[in-house]
Amino acid sequence: MKLLITNIGILAGIGHDKRCLRGAEMSQLYTLENAYLYVENGRVAAYGRSEALPKVEEDVLVVDAQGGAVLPSFCDSHTHIVYAGSREGEFVDKIRGLSYAEIAKRGGGILNSADRLHELSEDELYAQAMKRVDEVIRKGTGAIEIKSGYGLNLEDELKMLRVIRRIKETTPLKVVSNFLGAHAVGRAYAGRQSEYVDHIINDMLPAIAKENLADFIDVFCDEGFFTADETRRLLQAGAKYGLRGKIHGEELAVSGGVEVAVECNALSVDHLEAMDDHDIDLLKHSDTMPTALPGTSFFLNMPFAPGRKMIDAGLAMAIASDYNPGSTPSGDMKFAVSLACIKMRLMPAEAINAATINSACAMGLSEDYGSLAVGKVANFYITDPIPSIDFIPYAYTTPIIRRVFLRGEEYVGE
Repeated sequence: MKLLITNIGILAGIGHDKRCLRGAEMSQLYTLENAYLYVENGRVAAYGRSEALPKVEEDVLVVDAQGGAVLPSFCDSHTHIVYAGSREGEFVDKIRGLSYAEIAKRGGGILNSADRLHELSEDELYAQAMKRVDEVIRKGTGAIEIKSGYGLNLEDELKMLRVIRRIKETTPLKVVSNFLGAHAVGRAYAGRQSEYVDHIINDMLPAIAKENLADFIDVFCDEGFFTADETRRLLQAGAKYGLRGKIHGEELAVSGGVEVAVECNALSVDHLEAMDDHDIDLLKHSDTMPTALPGTSFFLNMPFAPGRKMIDAGLAMAIASDYNPGSTPSGDMKFAVSLACIKMRLMPAEAINAATINSACAMGLSEDYGSLAVGKVANFYITDPIPSIDFIPYAYTTPIIRRVFLRGEEYVGE
């Protein structure tokens, strides 16, 4: 299929073909005004100014952008969108003053979601998740990582990962799967955390590898969850099955998550609300992508990751949504970009790059996703006419996305 987008007011996110952008590079968001974009066989084939538009062939589908902007789809490298039902009761508890850790100690949080997920079939979980998939696509996301971690026993973790595989097979969204059995200790192993770690290594990982259900392995390395030593052991075990590590780290306290991530060459370390200068120094000399989740800080009313400090120190940085039922019930990446600007002091270009090319890198996908470079997959959206790219994070609740294209075809949903 051949597709030509004409009359583009601003074409942004073009040209970048690097694995990721670091430090000052993150301010480079290349744009063209009054432009066109040409797509062939689902990939970007060419772009340029409208006056240089070549003669249109008869077999090309022409779409008029009507002066709107065209940007690469968001890449959301941290979500938990396969879950059973909402947790607004805990939302009310937070308003009353309970902390995330206090709610978890009372049997809420992750264990609450695990209890609910246990009761649902794969078909029911899939149906719920696909509504969220449709939602995030319409909000501009074109590539996403989905984590397990609400199973916390062998059968339910397998159930989650099979649902994620089914989403991969039935949606135009690019999906990668992450095994997060070490999200919390399952109820059956209460008080026996080391035995639960053994269960993950000896029982869960071989079963998951047998069905080829995961692309990555993840661990919640934080105060009250898994220790740095347990995290190291789990990542090393996952590596034996070809699963590269990722880490939830430094959300609630300085936990050693960054240190283990760098030591084990994890692809990303996410959250980082409590990271310190030592963590920043460690990340300078690694290929691990620090990933901020500003929606979590907003919803839990907790500190934001030090994004401005990371970029000024020369680090790469990604932004993701953390879409989940407890701490971030939103997959709106446009809002995450706004929060990164407002609360983390990123410039708009930096925040957009963090949510596209760098978040693609945090999933190992930046060769094909995250920018509108020639040869990359044609995932992009068309906005209403806007005065500048800065308007996107500025107008933080304005629904500006008008049309969405994935793999070079317009997304119409169900």
